[in-house]
Amino acid sequence: MELYSVFAIYILFWVTAAFIILPIGIRSHHETGEKMVKGQADGAPANFRPWRVLLLTTLLATAMFGLFYLNYVYGWISIDTIDFFDSRERMKDI
Repeated sequence: MELYSVFAIYILFWVTAAFIILPIGIRSHHETGEKMVKGQADGAPANFRPWRVLLLTTLLATAMFGLFYLNYVYGWISIDTIDFFDSRERMKDI
């Protein structure tokens, strides 16, 4: 696998992990009982911690990419493993 491919796939895993991590632990001002600033959205987070989100996102993305890469090297799950309807065989007939 080329280095650019590794980097691009890791970025995809990182963005996916960011969307998984972002809503975890976020509380609104109504939930925490803090006073809202005039003009603030009702659902705005009161306790957003970007460094925590970046760290957890990077850890999750690295773990997911590690599993992906190990599967790439050792071939635990292939297209034939998940082809439940034998579509590859049917495509040969066409």
